[in-house]
Amino acid sequence: MYDCIIIGAGIAGAVAARKLAEEKGKKVLVLERRDHIGGNCYDEVDGYGVLIHNYGPHIFHTGMEEVFAYLSRFTDWYLFGHEVVAKVDGRLIPIPFNLNTLHMVFEKEKAERLECKLIETYGEGSRVPIMKLRENEDADIREIADYVYENVFLRYTMKQWGQMPEEISPEVTGRVPVLISYDNRYFQDKYQGVPKDGFTPMFERMLAHENVTVRSGVDCKEVLTFSGEGIMLDGEPFSGDVIYTGALDELFDCKFGRLPYRSLRFDFEHYNQDSYQGHSVVNYTVSEDFTRITEFKFLTGQQDTDGTTIVKEYPFAYTGAEGEIPYYAILNEENQALYEKYRALTDGMKRFHLLGRLAEYKYYNIDAMTKKAMELADSL
Repeated sequence: MYDCIIIGAGIAGAVAARKLAEEKGKKVLVLERRDHIGGNCYDEVDGYGVLIHNYGPHIFHTGMEEVFAYLSRFTDWYLFGHEVVAKVDGRLIPIPFNLNTLHMVFEKEKAERLECKLIETYGEGSRVPIMKLRENEDADIREIADYVYENVFLRYTMKQWGQMPEEISPEVTGRVPVLISYDNRYFQDKYQGVPKDGFTPMFERMLAHENVTVRSGVDCKEVLTFSGEGIMLDGEPFSGDVIYTGALDELFDCKFGRLPYRSLRFDFEHYNQDSYQGHSVVNYTVSEDFTRITEFKFLTGQQDTDGTTIVKEYPFAYTGAEGEIPYYAILNEENQALYEKYRALTDGMKRFHLLGRLAEYKYYNIDAMTKKAMELADSL
């Protein structure tokens, strides 16, 4: 009945399913363990009429024209320049730390001198990872680096990752730069925003194709058997392509031990007032147990509700317990070696493809994941 089976209905699985069904004429079965599609991008209207992101805020941003054009087939956009602020010493400062932030935290003459030195050293418009900035031997630049490290980076990083910054992969710390410009946007990509009607309707349109069958609430291991001889679907040999987007260690019952991840607890709160914080996202980089608060009305542009809904995020170490979700792979040599042991178990599986954050044990933004799913579908 099917030419291809895709495990997971998040951005990776949905994009691959649509392209294979529409452009290759493949009959595609999508198996999703959750009772909904959309993966961690899933959103819905809460009991107060506010459109919320159930698994934390997701903002689409890209400079890749082909990715933006492809997703635009399935949604209109609410486009905006996403801005984030951090609460430090009782005031809100722009994040990433930029020249506007510099002039807020240092007195005028000193800030002007520091700005000139930053531009002269690194170039206007550059993004300098904080750990690289700390290596500079110039006393003035080190003063900036120390301020950012202590007030923006250190405690936030320890809350988010449960590690000291020196223990974390440069791939992660590099995403927290000092931005040498007056651009307050968190991203500098050409396109930034969220689907106008929400992420879930975008996924629904993407998967609405006559060649795509979606079965939600189904763990793939309930209907698929993986062995050295091949893959079985409902007890019958399956000779088509299988794209797996789930956690690779869980596919093999964590036989070598569980791959480490950081997870998140989300505490939603509703207030009968027009605004809670006046910003879409406020990071708590010094105080509090949570890392950030998202106020959804400012993220989605929703105007038709009287109250407002927020969510606080509390990071913790993923244990695999029921209800926990693995969000962020903890990248280091030891964990990568463990992942490779699991990946090697798939070498004998013909036409079996790993795709996505969990399956590949790495971090992807939405646009990069879309691009890779498009490329995989094109290659089959």
